[in-house]
Amino acid sequence: MAQAIATARHVTAAAEAAGPIAAERIVSIDFMRGGVLALMAIDHLRDFLTNIPIEPEDVAHTWPGLFFTRWVTHFCAPLFFFLAGTGAYLYRLRTKSTAATSRFLFTRGLWLVVLEFTIIEYAWTFVFWRMGGVIWSLGCSMILLAFLVRLPEKVMFAIGAAIVVLHDLFDTVKPAQLGRFDWLWSALHRKGVVPHTHFFVLFPLLPLAGVMMLGYVFGKLFEKPVAVRSRITLWIGIAASATFVVLRAFNAYGNPTAGVARNSPGEWHVQGSLVMSVVSFLDTEKYPASLQYLLMTLGPSLIVLALADRIGGSRLFQVISKPIVIFGRVPLLFYVLHLYLIHFAAIILANLYHQPAGWLWHGSFWMNEVPAGYGQGLGMVYAMWVLVLVGLYFPCAWFAEYRRRHKAQWWLSYF
Repeated sequence: MAQAIATARHVTAAAEAAGPIAAERIVSIDFMRGGVLALMAIDHLRDFLTNIPIEPEDVAHTWPGLFFTRWVTHFCAPLFFFLAGTGAYLYRLRTKSTAATSRFLFTRGLWLVVLEFTIIEYAWTFVFWRMGGVIWSLGCSMILLAFLVRLPEKVMFAIGAAIVVLHDLFDTVKPAQLGRFDWLWSALHRKGVVPHTHFFVLFPLLPLAGVMMLGYVFGKLFEKPVAVRSRITLWIGIAASATFVVLRAFNAYGNPTAGVARNSPGEWHVQGSLVMSVVSFLDTEKYPASLQYLLMTLGPSLIVLALADRIGGSRLFQVISKPIVIFGRVPLLFYVLHLYLIHFAAIILANLYHQPAGWLWHGSFWMNEVPAGYGQGLGMVYAMWVLVLVGLYFPCAWFAEYRRRHKAQWWLSYF
């Protein structure tokens, strides 16, 4: 008996030390994470494969096919940050250690920043340069959360909610107004080159860091029975979606006005057709993520999460959703591999269609002027999307199984 108890304690300790990959995974979370990863690939394929000289969100010049190809991918970053916060809470729940959670978040955040500045940025351009992309922002937000996890959940919620709800009040603040702290404001709340540097911030930190904090507090729901937490999640999603509709319908607070964030209008207006009016209604600001943008994306995402959580245990759902769930179990591997695969696919297609391809070996669509004669249509984007997902499934499935079989290896929790 004593030996059996000792063995049980050893197994429990090993499971706790192994972190997130040791415990039974929550299918609905993996499904949502994998789903947004799959959607994200559409946007990056559009970036690499097309040569359309307008922004998809430019209501005056876009068309529905282009806009919605971009719009469906708006759900990716907010939900990924939100679920990263939820995962941090679940890690704390499993390890029963705030100190271990703080240490894990800090080291994983640093690891993501290092990856952003090395193999990830190289994947985009095949040259090394400096950009604060989504992985940089995710890593920095994790580092911040590492310090905040010691706070009571109510305080964490208040801070996260205040950032998400109130940051739009500061849309008109320009970095130059802060004097020698202009660089800090640029990193926190302004898309563009940080003053006095060559560092380009694509994903400002403030709004998405707040989303991660809210996701952390949301993790408390997973201490409740599935029926209870799915019902609460559903009503949170409905409330967020309804709030977006009301704020947007009246062009109220929560989205920058014209000229503050980009040239296209911040308010929505009735257009010449119903579908273009819908386009204008859904055209909210992503950089930095406005309140309306976050409500528009997180609200429906939480509704889907609630439904997935409710049916996640069914055999039919598990069979149908298996490829997406696999992607969600190895998100970092998917992210790195999909960038390299898409970049090489762009080069191969350009050569097959006798289009300029040399520029893709030493730059990208935002570093170089895309040469005349280059580019594929949206039909090719979606065809390649299917092929890319099929190609990524096999390495992701292998690595997911490797992680499952080697749960005690601590380094696997960083991928």
